[in-house]
Formats: sequence, C-alpha cells, structure tokens
Amino acid sequence: MRLAASRPDPIPVYAEMGSVNPVVIFPGALRERGVAIAEGLHASFTQGVGQFCTNPGVVFLAAGAEGDAFVEQLADRTRTTPAGTMLTTAISTAYAGGVAALRDRGAQQIAGGNAGNAPASGAASLWQVDASRVIGEPHLLDEVFGPNTLVVRYGNVAELDRLIRQLEGQLTATVHALPEELRENEALLQHLARKAGRLVANQFPTGVEVNHAMVHGGPFPATSDGRSTSVGTHAIERFSRYVAYQNWPDDALPEELRAGNPRGIWRMVNGDFVSPGEGEPRLRISAESQA
Repeated sequence: MRLAASRPDPIPVYAEMGSVNPVVIFPGALRERGVAIAEGLHASFTQGVGQFCTNPGVVFLAAGAEGDAFVEQLADRTRTTPAGTMLTTAISTAYAGGVAALRDRGAQQIAGGNAGNAPASGAASLWQVDASRVIGEPHLLDEVFGPNTLVVRYGNVAELDRLIRQLEGQLTATVHALPEELRENEALLQHLARKAGRLVANQFPTGVEVNHAMVHGGPFPATSDGRSTSVGTHAIERFSRYVAYQNWPDDALPEELRAGNPRGIWRMVNGDFVSPGEGEPRLRISAESQA
C-alpha cells in the first residue's frame, strides 16, 4: 500500500489478504438440523481443495454431547474426502506448514482425508480445541489456506463473546441459529458484525452472488480497505475518485453534470433522484429517510 501511494502517479490498493470466515453454531440450530449443517459445512471447507477466500476455517461450537456427535459426523465426512491438487506446490507447502502449526499450538486432529501422491496434493483435515486454549493462544485463529477447519468448543455465551471479540477482520461470518437464538444473542451478533464484511445466516459462506447488495470485503487484515467491495455493483467505486465542481458555468461542466443532462443518466440533484428526460424528481428524499 505504501509503495503504491508513493508512485509518481499514486494508485489505491484493494487487496484480499486473509480470513478464517468463522462459523457460529448455536445449540438450537444444532439440535434441529445438525446433520444438514455438518454436510453443508464439510462441502464448504473442502470445496476447491479449500482454496476459496471465503473458506470456513474456524467453527465455534458449544461443548457437550450434541456437539460431540456433530464433530463425529463432520469427521466421518472428512475421512472419506479425496485428496485434491492445489494451485501450486508453494500453496501446498504452506498448507502443510499451517496444519503443523495447529498441532504445535495444541489443537487435536480429529480426522484427516486421503493424502494422495500428487506433488501439490492437499488432504482435508479436521481439528478441535477448547476455547480456553484459543484465548491463551490467539494464533490458533490464524488462517490455514486449504481444506481445513478448526472446531473451537466454548462453554457458555460469555466465552463465545470473548472469542468473537478476539477475532481479526474477516470477509465473512456465518451464524447457524433458530430465530429466537438470533434475538436472544443480539449484542453478541453485533460484535460479530463489526468483524466481517458479509454476515451469513443458516447458509455457508463459499460462493458470492454478483448483485447490488453484495459486500465482498471486510475489516483489516481481511482486506486492505474494509470500506469497499470487490464483488457487486459497488465495486466500481474502487475505480472512482470524487471531484467537486464549485461555481462553474453550466457549459464548462462535464456533460454528466450539466443542467440539461445530455448523457441521459440517472442523477441526484439537491438530494432528489432525477430520471433521464424528467425535469421533476422521480424519487424525493425526505429528511426522515436521510436520517
């Protein structure tokens, strides 16, 4: 970013740099559809040999028998996952190093997929660790780029909230919850919203739809600038720079700004949206709606 800004002709940098895309599973959702969540989560973290930027690399799951059964379901799927070839041998080597770091930091490997013999092979891997260990060793939440996920077992909502506050900026954050659990944990979910560019409810983060509402970005260090998106119609703003023309005569303005609107574009004039060819505003913005 510094190098780009110091060029004779400076350019902005919008980089996606890393994200573990945390998944929070609340007890009610786990009881109601644990098998479906395990199936979807496995498909999400192993898709494309785990090389999607929105790959779910950390799962927050309550301690207890129901969580144990969920982890075993996830482990069964992980053990039968075929190895895939990663994009480069360097990525494969970095993945192996990330997996080794999890072990060195005290995580327990629950299951591993078929290793394969390809030079850039990547085998699926499932890990588990207690929340207290993560609180003492925050690097357990570092990204491991590949078909890998770490299940963090928390004891209560207060501990879960502490884990969420410990997260760095993320591209996505996913919540599996019943409607009442969303309402009951509103404050905790607000903390989660401050950490991510896209919040996913009862789905999975891999896959990005190109539409007006999409935000594919997030707070540093997920991206270099969390105010922007790389996917969706607002992505064009990355290639824009605002310029104000103050007190210019109409015929000296760029055509997009002239009173007659020769370009025939939608514009906002004095706070009102005006459609092409119409002198009167199509949609008037009130003080209330602006607030």
